[in-house]
Amino acid sequence: MTKLSFLDLVPVTETGTIAQSLANAADLACHAEELGYARYWVAEHHGMAGIASAATSVVLAHLGHATKTIRIGSAGIMLPNHAPMVIAEQFGTLEALFPGRIDLGLGRAPGSDQRVARALRRTLASDERQFPQDVLELQAFLAGDEQLGITAVPGAGTHIPLWILGSSTFGAQLAAMLGLPYAFASHFAPDALDEALDIYRRQFKPSAQLAEPYVAAAFNSFAADTREEAELLASSQQQAFVALRTGNPGKMQPPLEGYKNSLPPNARAILDHVLQCSAVGTADDIAAGLKAFVARTGVDEVIIASSMYDHDARKHSLALTMEAGRAL
Repeated sequence: MTKLSFLDLVPVTETGTIAQSLANAADLACHAEELGYARYWVAEHHGMAGIASAATSVVLAHLGHATKTIRIGSAGIMLPNHAPMVIAEQFGTLEALFPGRIDLGLGRAPGSDQRVARALRRTLASDERQFPQDVLELQAFLAGDEQLGITAVPGAGTHIPLWILGSSTFGAQLAAMLGLPYAFASHFAPDALDEALDIYRRQFKPSAQLAEPYVAAAFNSFAADTREEAELLASSQQQAFVALRTGNPGKMQPPLEGYKNSLPPNARAILDHVLQCSAVGTADDIAAGLKAFVARTGVDEVIIASSMYDHDARKHSLALTMEAGRAL
């Protein structure tokens, strides 16, 4: 069976609060654990009113205390925003709190725009071009490499599993070179999916962490008891994507009946393209979508993304998606 995992952006709804979003994330993580999802990841985004996971390691501690067995991790930590030693200390602390359950997924995007990147870093001297070197430095801190001349405490000796995340061929090449697992962000940036996975598999070099290529890719699932209800629930995420692409991101909006069909043709085409790795409908519809996605990509793991306005509906969608995934 292909593993299913879950990616949560910890959405903040138009009528909700950040405290409620964080409480929902903990409840959803418990639900995912009970359903049998392999891991629960949260992502680093900054300066966005509709996303509550900016302090990613803090959110992971919150989720860890709420759960018992499910792996928790980042998808990802945007490493150019941070000194590698700081991330080694943060995730070393998480590993001490929740041993054997921590994943550290790494990305090279800022997680926002350049203004926010400057506010985070104070200087843009650290940028994506240093990403490969930053990954190696982080690996050295987690390994307790004495050549660094300094020890990350906590962190040293933990050997927390690293993942490289990406939406282009760059991350695929880096993950292959370092012998790390690779996760592709096909839930919102599907263009280079097939090429990136091919490059990763062909160029992969075994490492101490991983003997053979291991690939995960993200897939949007909006499941409900009827196709009509699923289409309605999916409209909140559709609104969010359109708002982001038009430079007007905000809190998650309530579902709108007929939203997609109300868009002008160019906006509808953009939405269809961005969300091409998606399934909307009943458990049977999700099963068909997942089966086709796995047949296309051959991934070892599918990372489910599913942001919805209503928390209970989102929990039900997770359950129907896992039901659909059992046939993989």
